[in-house]
Amino acid sequence: MTSVDETPVRVGVFGLLGSGNLGNDGSLEAVLGYLRAEHPEAVVDALCGGPEVVAARYGIPATRLHWYRGEYRTASRAGAIAGKALGKLVDAFRTAAWVRRHDVVIVPGMGVLEATLPLRPWGFPYSLFLLCATGRLFRTRVALVGVGATAIADRPTRALVRRSARLATYRSYRDTQSRDAMRAMGVDTARDEIYPDLAFALPTPPAGGPDGLSVPPGPVCVGVMDFHGSNDDRARSEEIHRSYLDGTTRFVRALAEDGRPVRLLTGDACDAPVVAAILDAVDSPLVTAAEAATLADLMKEMAAAETVVATRYHNLICALKVGTPTLALSYAAKSDALMDRMGLDAYCHQAREVDADRLLEQFRELEKQSAELRHILAERNLVAARQLEDQFIALTAALFPATGHGHARTRQETP
Repeated sequence: MTSVDETPVRVGVFGLLGSGNLGNDGSLEAVLGYLRAEHPEAVVDALCGGPEVVAARYGIPATRLHWYRGEYRTASRAGAIAGKALGKLVDAFRTAAWVRRHDVVIVPGMGVLEATLPLRPWGFPYSLFLLCATGRLFRTRVALVGVGATAIADRPTRALVRRSARLATYRSYRDTQSRDAMRAMGVDTARDEIYPDLAFALPTPPAGGPDGLSVPPGPVCVGVMDFHGSNDDRARSEEIHRSYLDGTTRFVRALAEDGRPVRLLTGDACDAPVVAAILDAVDSPLVTAAEAATLADLMKEMAAAETVVATRYHNLICALKVGTPTLALSYAAKSDALMDRMGLDAYCHQAREVDADRLLEQFRELEKQSAELRHILAERNLVAARQLEDQFIALTAALFPATGHGHARTRQETP
């Protein structure tokens, strides 16, 4: 706690938070839990994509990340293009003013150094660069905590991401390949550590029904995604999306025809049309959709399921965290790495080429191994929890050295 004469540490959290992506918000929730437990004296606010949601849900003041409210709408008219261009200039001053008011800024998880989904350099990469550059200018400690990264082919995006990472005070990654990608792009990662995704630090709901009571066999949860390929797949984006949707729909239809209840889940507001398309194509009372507003909601659904088949990265995390046998419709190497970390590397299927027949074979094999896989997941989750304790100790040592916390345990890198 601070003394009467001390000024509380001013901590900002930064990112596309409150914008409809449940994984991003789950990472924020994990960091806020850490701050409230270990640094209750800290004064916390956010610069984020959805300030109204963040303020209402997490009880912290929040400021809009972009001055121009149409930032993420396609600009085709001269007025919209001019508005976006002016917004970039205004955001440079707004970001600098916000950063200057803080001692520490934390970017909580997320794939902020990735281009696994369609991305433009003047979008979030530019915003991240402004944050890290002004942090260095005003001596505000900027921490990229448990982030994802990939080697980026697009030169302007790569340059912004590389420079942002170099300017940050602290970096840690959620898997080995993220650190390797940054090293390949010219960032010195010798002191950067690897820990499980921050969402593994969230509370886990009890298994079974309400209050952990036993229930009849649960449904199959199928987590879908508005998937159009990566940043390098723009020319084939619609073809990739049609293939993904067709294969996933055929899989869901086959489950329903076998008499299996199916629960459709999303991880971002943009996934809703995919759910609607599947419900329209598979006319069965056995297929229903869940409305999840948080990762906790997703975990409750998945804790009650027999098995999970999911695409979005944080849908996979939710399923694995609650110990439910899971098959990944993998759209990026990060999903394969996560499944390998949790001992389920044999149960990955490429989202770009969903073969419903092959997917059903893998699904049936997953269910045969269910008891063994639940045991493996329980063990791996204990390891993840210990490693995230180390992550938060390391973060305190790097960002809050005056508090005297963070030295009780030695940091360990994830194998």
